[in-house]
Amino acid sequence: CSLSRSPKGFPKLKNDTFLRAARGEETEHTPVWCMRQAGRYLPEFRETRASQDFFATCRSPKLCCELTLQPLRRFPLDAAIIFSDILVVPQALGMEVVMIPGKGPTFTEPLKEVEDLLKLRQKVDVTAELGYVFQAITLTRHSLEGRVPLIGFSGAPWTLMSYMIEGGGSSTMAKAKSWLYQHPEASHQLLRLLADVIIDYLVGQVAAGAQALQLFESHAGHLGPEQFQDFSLPYIRDIAQAVKSKLKEEALPLVPMIIFAKDAHYALRDLAHAGYEVVGLDWTIRPQEARAQTGKDVTLQGNLDPCALYAPKEKIGELVKKMLEAFGTQRYIANLGHGLYPDMNPEHVGAFVEAVHAHSRHINKH
Repeated sequence: CSLSRSPKGFPKLKNDTFLRAARGEETEHTPVWCMRQAGRYLPEFRETRASQDFFATCRSPKLCCELTLQPLRRFPLDAAIIFSDILVVPQALGMEVVMIPGKGPTFTEPLKEVEDLLKLRQKVDVTAELGYVFQAITLTRHSLEGRVPLIGFSGAPWTLMSYMIEGGGSSTMAKAKSWLYQHPEASHQLLRLLADVIIDYLVGQVAAGAQALQLFESHAGHLGPEQFQDFSLPYIRDIAQAVKSKLKEEALPLVPMIIFAKDAHYALRDLAHAGYEVVGLDWTIRPQEARAQTGKDVTLQGNLDPCALYAPKEKIGELVKKMLEAFGTQRYIANLGHGLYPDMNPEHVGAFVEAVHAHSRHINKH
């Protein structure tokens, strides 16, 4: 892999349905991909990962490439998303994160006091710290042989901040939220630091070959509308704007960007005007309502309840048909409302993907 700012000579893209839908152009079928499509529900994934520490896997471009390609060997998905983790950004800031089986990602020393911010790297060279992700993207883009576009991603500042303070998952995010109420200035300082790293990181992903970008604000649902307005939305907006202007400056492709703020229905209108081509939706909102709030100028992505994949295959087909009728087949990317769960049956994932293609083609014809 060459690590110059823009590796050339990528294979020609054969299926650009996902990119066309993201840009609001007409498509023959509705494109579909799944969050966490490279994951533990696949036996081949578990086999590849078996002997490896999770973050060691993330740091191996070869393994990331293999894991990214696995679901595409099974299903006719319309996009690949690079195998990585949102917590590589706090690692780049100098924090230690380990994956504990049965518990999930755990920070050995979470941020406790405002003074702890001084321990973080204030200037991050993303190529030095996260170059392994860029290498994985370049290798995967070549290995895809133009089959489908490759999506790069990052966690959004508030979601990363909440992990860095909680030290892992939490049902209340009480520690992280207490910072927002007790230390608003320090919170903004941390969010700004994260946003700056994320901007460079996303631009670097495009330079490495990513053809679309998704920002995950997975913990948006822990904030009410006011805190979201103060501590999440401004950074989400800023990231879109800064990434686009840097891509222009560096003469890199202007790729479509997706914002996925889970459980943030109260903010859909704002998110539709935040500078992203696509707004991702979780399963707790009605498609018609989402369309009404976001208007005509953005593409929507989502929002089948992941647990619908536990239903019999015929039922999955019915649910997909209903979803497509509600969203419409255009300016729409089918997906789940969150990631696939580890105990899901791969055949049911296949049924979901095939139903999207079959029903959307049928609706488009008639």
